[in-house]
Amino acid sequence: MTESIVAQGGTAVAGEPGRGPMVRIEDLRRSYGTGAAAVHALRGVSFEIPRGELVALKGRSGSGKTTLLNLVGGLDSPDSGRIVVDGTDLSGLGESGLLELRRDRIGFIFQSFGLLPILTAAENVGVPMRLRRADPQEREERVALMLSLVGLGDHARQRPGELSGGQQQRVAIARALANRPALLIADEPTGQLDAETGLAVMRLLRAVVRSEGVTALVATHDAQLLGLADRVLELSDGHIVEHAKAL
Repeated sequence: MTESIVAQGGTAVAGEPGRGPMVRIEDLRRSYGTGAAAVHALRGVSFEIPRGELVALKGRSGSGKTTLLNLVGGLDSPDSGRIVVDGTDLSGLGESGLLELRRDRIGFIFQSFGLLPILTAAENVGVPMRLRRADPQEREERVALMLSLVGLGDHARQRPGELSGGQQQRVAIARALANRPALLIADEPTGQLDAETGLAVMRLLRAVVRSEGVTALVATHDAQLLGLADRVLELSDGHIVEHAKAL
């Protein structure tokens, strides 16, 4: 069994990419608004995620799950606290550094799929590599491999409107993996899918975490899906509670 996630205090020390935990969070705080009307989404959150694990994040609606994912992914900034992703302290990065981190080391999967309707499945998967200006042959080979990995090798030329919801989410997973990210961040990736399709997508996420050697942080409220995670973190009243996976 891999090292468990640690809900802890202490100081987060930035290391080198490829070493130490994939995610290290220290005393993270984020509020919206001011005075009596302020909403305190995160109240001193601290935890670590070891490399190679699929970690589920649960909590009631409005508990701060999306806030936490946006902070870890460099899409938002905390009021205070420290975030270290793959050895990089996000507080030391400017906007260009954050853009590079999101492009090269983090893959995002959203509930709404986020596919471009005028592009084929293959073209959608290739978008991140085009942004990185990858060699065209390398891009084509990687796109074909990723579509095959998610079971859509025969659907490369179809557009999102010609695919089912489950197939669209598989394309989104393939796109998130295109640039070989170290970390996958998924916000309710099965929220628009029926129970059976959602379970299949979550099983796929677990499989690609293993096959691609990535770490995944997935927000979900589905108890059946939580059972597929290596660990579960629960957000409650702005704090993190850790749940070891049941044996």
